Amino acid sequence: MARTIPAPPSAFTQDPAEATGSGVNGLRRDPSVLPEDEGGLVRKVADRDLLDPLAGNLAPVPFETSPEGTSTTSGKASVPMFRRVRERLPVPPDHILAEIERKVHVGERLSAADGMALFASPDLLWLGRLARHAQRRISGDTVFFNINRHLNLTNVCKAKCAFCSFRRDDGEAGAYTMTVAEAVATARATVATLPITELHIVNGLHPDLPFDYYVDMLRALSDALPHVHLKAFTAVEIWWFARITGKSYAEVLHDLREAGLGSMPGGGAEIFAPAVRRRICGYKSTAEDWLAVHRTAHGLGIRTNSTMLYGHIETAADRIDHLLRLRDLQDETGGFQVFIPLRFHNANNRMSDLSMATPLETARIFAISRLMLDNIPHLKAYWIMLGLDTAQMLLEFGVDDMDGTVVEERIYHMAGAHTPHEMGRNELLRVIRDAGREPVQRDTTYNVMRRFARDDDPSDDLPIAMPVQSGALGVIQ
Repeated sequence: MARTIPAPPSAFTQDPAEATGSGVNGLRRDPSVLPEDEGGLVRKVADRDLLDPLAGNLAPVPFETSPEGTSTTSGKASVPMFRRVRERLPVPPDHILAEIERKVHVGERLSAADGMALFASPDLLWLGRLARHAQRRISGDTVFFNINRHLNLTNVCKAKCAFCSFRRDDGEAGAYTMTVAEAVATARATVATLPITELHIVNGLHPDLPFDYYVDMLRALSDALPHVHLKAFTAVEIWWFARITGKSYAEVLHDLREAGLGSMPGGGAEIFAPAVRRRICGYKSTAEDWLAVHRTAHGLGIRTNSTMLYGHIETAADRIDHLLRLRDLQDETGGFQVFIPLRFHNANNRMSDLSMATPLETARIFAISRLMLDNIPHLKAYWIMLGLDTAQMLLEFGVDDMDGTVVEERIYHMAGAHTPHEMGRNELLRVIRDAGREPVQRDTTYNVMRRFARDDDPSDDLPIAMPVQSGALGVIQ
């Protein structure tokens, strides 16, 4: 059933006595814009039971006549376990949009109500022009990319996120865990043919691997490839390491940094709204845990990425809440270097009934992200998830980073992506130049390594074809 969201200016309230949900900049979400508890499917889970599959976070799905889904067990028509919210946001008056445009052009910060108005604006091209203006003020016509390799040590995972097509139980078909020697050999084989500057390492939450395994892994990779930056372990993994060791986040991060950790990816943020998070990934860390890990990392001088999973059951208000909580932490620490909206993919997971976000919806989310996150310097379009054509289009909606050449992406391909597993450097240069931009090769922390003039076409196109590893490898930004 479609719902009507209140007009953008009233989507948030400042009266704590009347508010529920997550706070953003002193604002609290109006209960009317929180996701509905359809059929009583959501029930509260104790914080420390989040990883216990026996605790559960969903009641049984009620069966009732519906054209939207069919039970896979009974064959009867049923309500799907997950449904996208079909929002009908009132079109904001012209004077509200004009005031937002004025703010953008003078560099004034946008409010939560402004963000809701942008989601309701009917003029997507106007929104793109605003985002491009904001992006140009930060990085001009530069578009960054890097030469990297993704390495995932295990897909065995205690958590059971509804959207994940990557995880396996230990012993299940397709489950794997690399030894330290195997990981080092894989990385060495890549470096022998490709001058990567970064290893991007994320993994499942393996219930039996000790923390020392990860420390030893980093140390071995760092010793074998001292010139390669190790961007490793999401905040959810750091939270997990703290749980299994009894250490604080700071102690875990100190140990990993001593072993070679250079920076952290931004995965595991998903969506911060508690009601939605409980439904799609209730078995793992809370939004507060994720933010606390990044706050700690920033305090130790460790730069990190940030993300948001979009296009599932979240609302526009949930997205604004998520963006503003990231913005608040960035105001506090300054440690985020890039924001990456991640599009939900619907194949081979428990949310396969949902349709995926369209390119136009994606463009709106990227543009609004650029406008709301005025203190995070870069916005990345992960081309392997979005498709190259869409990623190129997003350069007109605030994007200034196309990620990298990428070797062996698997998580999004296991969830239905049909993009290549890797791309040659010259193809990236062509895509960026065709959009009228200047390609710049960067390292992990956005130091410029090489600028490419329009007639600069390297003969050593990278990467060359790489053998695909057996097992289910992947990447989460």
